[in-house]
Amino acid sequence: MSNLSLDSFDSLKNPWERIHAVARTKLLFSSAEWSAQWWSHFAADNNLYLGSVKEGNTVIGIAPLRSHNNILYFIGSDNVCDFLDFVIEEGKEESFFTSLLDHLSTTTIKGLDLSPLLPESTVHSHFIQMAANKGWEVSCEQTDVIVAADLPDTLEKYIASLSGKQRHELLRKERRLNEEGNVKFRIETRAAQEDINTFLHFFQESRSDKKSFLTPEIESFFKAVISSMSDQNKLAMGVLEINSVPAAATLCFDYQNDTYLYNSGYDPSYRWLSVGLLSKYFCIKDSIAKNKRRFDFLKGDEQYKYHLGGTATPVYRCIINKH
Repeated sequence: MSNLSLDSFDSLKNPWERIHAVARTKLLFSSAEWSAQWWSHFAADNNLYLGSVKEGNTVIGIAPLRSHNNILYFIGSDNVCDFLDFVIEEGKEESFFTSLLDHLSTTTIKGLDLSPLLPESTVHSHFIQMAANKGWEVSCEQTDVIVAADLPDTLEKYIASLSGKQRHELLRKERRLNEEGNVKFRIETRAAQEDINTFLHFFQESRSDKKSFLTPEIESFFKAVISSMSDQNKLAMGVLEINSVPAAATLCFDYQNDTYLYNSGYDPSYRWLSVGLLSKYFCIKDSIAKNKRRFDFLKGDEQYKYHLGGTATPVYRCIINKH
């Protein structure tokens, strides 16, 4: 019989990293390091509800949860995490969720409010049906989309996969950019402070909503995440330069066989050269060269994502309450 116990970040770091490293589901934003960074910046009046389930002496799954007013949420939030999930050893989902539900039935917890969720998450594949079978009330709604493009093995095949109009426009914009002088796009896996400052500056300047979003708290979190991802060899920060002057910057993460475009920005004075769009295209070029299988633009249905070959996948929120 497996039982859920509540633990600390430090005590679960090793098993969390072990399970995370081989997981089939997407868990970038539910990693031990990302969750700990989120908690250190945004915990506020939440209580840590970090659970683990063992079989014998081996941890088979982790529930990265926080509680507020007797409702459980994932450690994370929709504004800085694009998808979240439980961290479970493959094949152990039923045992894990049975232990979680049995544990919750003995507590004052009223329910769980879980988001953002991909259709392939363990919440969708196992948890909601198991909870419903035990009499819990379950409701799910779509809250957003994630847009991603499957990548072929060559740039030529990628270009050919675009619609005729989008292919023509993209190549025309690239030619126009190159006519302006010496164009360089570099990828940094260990970003210098100057590049980080450039990214944060362009992030604010490119859109008014991003400027208001980048509070000191969010900026501190971004810097911590960039440092953490660099230490884990998952950082891919792109800087587009025209005649040695930075014009756009992208913040990507390499995770498993995919590239994730976490955020981006550009100098508005170069907007006429479509540097925002082209910097993302150059990221795709780099991903193909690295043999990545997928380029994920993450949440939001901005049109440029579709112009670059992306297709949408729904993102959900599920509320699971005691009957």
